[in-house]
Amino acid sequence: MMQQPPLIDPFARAVTYLRVSVTDRCDFRCVYCMAENMTFLPKKDLLTLEELDRLCSAFIGLGVRKLRITGGEPLVRRDILTFFRAMGRHLDSGALDELTVTTNGSQLEKHAAALWEAGVRRVNVSLDTLDPDKFARVTRWGRLDQVRRGIEAAQAAGLRVKINTVALKGVNEDELFDLVDWCAAQDMDLTFIEVMPMGDLGNDYRVDQYWSVRDVRARLEDRFTTVDLAERTGGPARYVRLAETGQKIGFITPLSHNFCESCNRVRVTCTGELYMCLGQEDRADLRAPLRAHPGDDGALIGAIRTAIAAKPKGHDFDYSRQRADGQVSRHMSHTGG
Repeated sequence: MMQQPPLIDPFARAVTYLRVSVTDRCDFRCVYCMAENMTFLPKKDLLTLEELDRLCSAFIGLGVRKLRITGGEPLVRRDILTFFRAMGRHLDSGALDELTVTTNGSQLEKHAAALWEAGVRRVNVSLDTLDPDKFARVTRWGRLDQVRRGIEAAQAAGLRVKINTVALKGVNEDELFDLVDWCAAQDMDLTFIEVMPMGDLGNDYRVDQYWSVRDVRARLEDRFTTVDLAERTGGPARYVRLAETGQKIGFITPLSHNFCESCNRVRVTCTGELYMCLGQEDRADLRAPLRAHPGDDGALIGAIRTAIAAKPKGHDFDYSRQRADGQVSRHMSHTGG
């Protein structure tokens, strides 16, 4: 692959991490991510697997070293393992350092071994509760036992599993230590994420859901000794190690602590929209140059560079005034979880 000059945004941040949504569809309807009755995009609007390959390969040629595949639920897309196998060539060449996936875990029992064979070594599984009834309420359509089997299959295949838990007031506050203990017993890292003001669920609803990860950490420190880690995995999480268990705990705090100063990532939706910031509405259309020039990526690369030149300094998410300030209208499932 011809290596191009790297992508540098206006604030001298190198863009080396790309998150790509391959579908807006999901077999769950998590209350903070999607409405229960969603209208999904027509197939013609989605990038084909071949177009996703071209797009991701263009970014890799521009210096992206980490590629995370998201959705919706990425593993419900038909023939998606074909795309993972295609991206494996960039791992083999050394152009790409890591290929990862964020999943709800529902399809891991079926696909874990194939993901390993394609070059995936780590998966993030979104899991907010260990209570089956509560899990059914949070996900609306999900079954906890299916997800737990998927996690077991992933570990059996050799994949390193990290659990992502959205901190939800009145939902999983009482499970904080249960989640920590369970992840420690399963040798899994755990990251807590603040709920973000995205979608059309309304400001009051978001504020009612919001449980500050600062408070999560403070409660953990009532029981454990936390040791700050300099480690970064390419994303926004900040990590500590629990001295008593040795496990790693991450915190993603877009509301209580803005992490934008070190942002190295951008997101592409399943329709080819490039969002330079998760918390802003500015976007660039990459599908048009992809489809207008099927045999030449020059226009696509130009569109990418133009977009990165407009990457903002940060987002405006804020709950401090008891409103979901900085709210964006699109659902998280559209941008990519």
